[in-house]
Amino acid sequence: MGALCCKQEEIDESGGPELNHFQVLKIIGKGGFGKVRIVQHKKTQRRYALKYMNKTQIIKDKAAGNILSERRLLEHIDYPYIANMRYAFQDDETLFMALDLMSAGDLRLQLENDPKRFNELQVRHHVATLALSLGYLHKKRIVHRDIKPENILVDAKGYAHLADFNIATQLSPSQPWIWSKGGTIAYMAPEILARKGYSTSVDWWSLGIVTFELLFGMRPFTASSKEALVHSILHHTPVFPDNVYEIVSKDCINVITGLLDKSPFHRLGCNTDGFEKFKMHPWFRGLDWDLLEKKQLTPPNKPTTTQYRLFTEDGLISHNKRHSAVKSHGMDLLNPVTEEARYRMRLEDEFLNFDYSQHGMVETDSDTGFLEGRRNSLKRHYDRFKRRSQSITTFEPYSD
Repeated sequence: MGALCCKQEEIDESGGPELNHFQVLKIIGKGGFGKVRIVQHKKTQRRYALKYMNKTQIIKDKAAGNILSERRLLEHIDYPYIANMRYAFQDDETLFMALDLMSAGDLRLQLENDPKRFNELQVRHHVATLALSLGYLHKKRIVHRDIKPENILVDAKGYAHLADFNIATQLSPSQPWIWSKGGTIAYMAPEILARKGYSTSVDWWSLGIVTFELLFGMRPFTASSKEALVHSILHHTPVFPDNVYEIVSKDCINVITGLLDKSPFHRLGCNTDGFEKFKMHPWFRGLDWDLLEKKQLTPPNKPTTTQYRLFTEDGLISHNKRHSAVKSHGMDLLNPVTEEARYRMRLEDEFLNFDYSQHGMVETDSDTGFLEGRRNSLKRHYDRFKRRSQSITTFEPYSD
């Protein structure tokens, strides 16, 4: 079967990004609130990973705050070793987020396929790129809080990128510490588990756990229960394989033990000049950090990529019709007031500020940014809805 060929379609982007601006390719994963598909922008021909997030499920799981927080953070992030957000938009049922496409999958998948696939040189390269990402984020006072193989994506050339900012937090002068427990226990730093205030130091600990796991195919702290695992992280030292010196260098072991120092004040990478000291560690001797940041150093291993195919034309049309139809029959305030209508209004209100384009504000004919226009339109609907709801005691039809 040949590739789907068609004349390039003219698209109107004045109202902001929409699903029909993209050509839908294959499904590549499933997130907590929906599928992840490869899409290709019809105008630029660039490909992205498009996350579908069901609004109803988000509300049901009380996750709107996290989703919107991630969306706001990603708007201010653009770095070579991060899976950056390029577009965010919505219809009545779904939130969409278009991110940089990483065609080689995540490091968890690679570990599961071959626990011994990473040698020291390969791991050093991944750790260096992740450290650059942390240096960038921490300058912006952003703490990722959930660094683990599942959240590290690899592109077609073999570069590792940090992803999934769902529980990331941005510190401020008035709030320099985080007190809430968040993340994945196996990768949590002792200061989180001890319920102490913490900041960027926890990301360096997580990087240490990931480094250990990539090299040895297991984690340094294991236990039969969550309680025992927490105790081990708080009180035990990392357990290396018996033949560790046959597998990796002393400098490599020194980096791991430095990252897994239980004290955030002594942990490698932490404190004011911690990142610079990290880059000067002997394990990275000979590495040109400037060239690495520009992606001008070839990764030690290039992954095998998959050739993606388009859906059949019928499948593509039905998929786009399904989502555009949802948009067209949204909340109609001329219909009877129902609990469903109230719920739809709540959805619109919750996700009012979600839309985003990498090109900034898209101007409409009235010289009003598309987000501002959407905001004003929804506010008019909302005010009208409130007036009608307050004047109606039973759910009966009404007319203008």
